Amino acid sequence: MSLKIILIHPPIAKCSEPPAGIARLSGCLKTNNIRHEIIDANLEGIFFLLQNVSYKQTFTDRWTTRSIKNLEHNFTALKSLNTYQNLSRYQRAVTDINHLLNLAGESCNVDLSLADYQDKYLSPIKSTDLITAAEKPQKNPFHPYFQNRLMNALEKNPDFIGFSLNYLSQAICTFAMIGFIKQINPRQKIILGGSLVTSWINLGVNRNVFGNLADEIVAGAGEKKLMEIFDIGNNLTDCLPAYQDFPINKYLSPNPVLPYSSAQGCYWHKCVFCPENAESNAYLPLETPRVTHDLHILTGQINPSLIHILDSSISPSLLAAMAKNPPGAPWYGFARVTKHLANDDFCLSLKQSGCVMLKLGIESGDQSVLDQLNKGIDLSTASSVLKKLKKAGIATYCYFLFGTPPENEENATKTLDFVCRHHECINFLNLAIFNLPTRSLEAQTLATHDFYEGDLSFYKIFEHPFGWHRRAVRNFLEKTFKKHSAIAPILRRTPVFFTSNHAPFFCS
Repeated sequence: MSLKIILIHPPIAKCSEPPAGIARLSGCLKTNNIRHEIIDANLEGIFFLLQNVSYKQTFTDRWTTRSIKNLEHNFTALKSLNTYQNLSRYQRAVTDINHLLNLAGESCNVDLSLADYQDKYLSPIKSTDLITAAEKPQKNPFHPYFQNRLMNALEKNPDFIGFSLNYLSQAICTFAMIGFIKQINPRQKIILGGSLVTSWINLGVNRNVFGNLADEIVAGAGEKKLMEIFDIGNNLTDCLPAYQDFPINKYLSPNPVLPYSSAQGCYWHKCVFCPENAESNAYLPLETPRVTHDLHILTGQINPSLIHILDSSISPSLLAAMAKNPPGAPWYGFARVTKHLANDDFCLSLKQSGCVMLKLGIESGDQSVLDQLNKGIDLSTASSVLKKLKKAGIATYCYFLFGTPPENEENATKTLDFVCRHHECINFLNLAIFNLPTRSLEAQTLATHDFYEGDLSFYKIFEHPFGWHRRAVRNFLEKTFKKHSAIAPILRRTPVFFTSNHAPFFCS
């Protein structure tokens, strides 16, 4: 009997945990007794390339020789919590693995890393380049892996093969794999979905831009669409994400990591220039009792070392519910800076529930900038939150954004001052340069031009009202901000390539 559908997670994405979107689709299919198979082509492909490189004996430089010799040992190290007690040992294991992966991409003119895929000739934001990737799959560095893997999959006669495309770093590989399938079996039906596809559709990209490569293009959550395709009604009520069919113990983290999403979109939904607003994404949360129930069940099934809450921002009500009803494993995720987190007792209850780290989008250390961005953040509250979380023993991964339209260098210097004053309360930092969403309403008031050449681009370059352009912002960050004696040590703690996905393991 043929399979109904094969769900594929394509390269490249961080291979520290299973993909939550496909797990939710799998749970929906299991609930409705739909035969399916899961292929984590990202994890499998990365391991395949690494092993393939390690079998070659033509390398003579010391770094490559050491990396090949220690490959299995480095895999084991990243799965042990002990490694995360020694930052230099961790960094060496990750950089050695990444070095081999980078070598695997060189012959195909691709810069491969554990977190990204950059083709020197093909762009993921050009539909013509994605079609070229589909027409010439043999030029993809993962072709030696997926040619046999997909041939075996096609022998099972699936009705559909679905690709979950969430990141630009997955786009070229996704289309190379689709192109390979269509060359072998032009009649094979392909479903293309995932958050990146959703963003493209929401931003007005024509569904026909990819020609005949995809038979179905899905925007938004895929469960409902699958129910329509298989004509089985709308039984989505009791669908628990299913991780049983993933190689749960092979991901590069200590013991399994459980990713879980309790909501689509952001509950605040008011920030100026926010991509959520530009794409008109609604906030669609699951009911809080459902979330706590799911987490208890999944924790019992998987016994995770860590729960990763994937929400754009965990709502205060869910934080309170998790504090009262702990999920049964350490957890972390994004949270907004609110007065809830400026309370000693509340922070302590979060810590006791298993919260090891919160990611906080503070964005600026200048109140006027925050107000103009409509962040809904008060800096005095942010200061109190950082101190209360530090006191409770909850680590912080703080995000700051530079070069926004209301910011100038004086404002950015205030951000530098804010971070310096609170450096003892900040465990990790993410420093980003602002990109202007193409479809944001605010973009219409600025002089803009293309950020990158490509019909699938999300961003525009803009003429900054104060002349605080990207080059100046970058120079400020590199030569002033990052070199400050209070900030440089924080940045050195950042886990290479895996960043916030591995940061919680350094906080236990």
